[in-house]
Amino acid sequence: MAIDRVKQYFEQYGISGRIQEFDESSATVELAAAALGCEPQRIAKSLSFLGDGRAILIVTAGDARIDNPKYKAKFGKKAKMLSFEEVEEMIGHGVGGVCPFAVKERVEVYLDVSLKRFATVFPACGSANSAIELTIEELEKYSGYREWVDVCKGYEENVELA
Repeated sequence: MAIDRVKQYFEQYGISGRIQEFDESSATVELAAAALGCEPQRIAKSLSFLGDGRAILIVTAGDARIDNPKYKAKFGKKAKMLSFEEVEEMIGHGVGGVCPFAVKERVEVYLDVSLKRFATVFPACGSANSAIELTIEELEKYSGYREWVDVCKGYEENVELA
């Protein structure tokens, strides 16, 4: 199971005990926020796209949406999300539990600037009922991200909530 790979991955950093598992689903931003008792925008959702034969994973704030012109300007092509079947095959985690930890080789991880307004965020941990609270610095460290990107919209009106 993907959550077991994430736990094993976090063991090397001594933080696997910080993973929270829930009796209920946390597969969507709304469900995760309810399970965690936090604001939906603090859920760090991982969106999966098809690059040139590789998977691109963009971690965004829960209230952010991909801005197609910004995405195309950054990646040189129109945003094409992976299909339900492709997500697990190419990323290594199933839909609802996708996260930037313990992903398959060749997955390129990017962090969207929509996350920078928070001290801590809650990404999933490989299952549809798990999460971990990380500082932005920890997210950078553990995600193996390539770079920060600005490819989202819709979160700007919620800046004062940070």
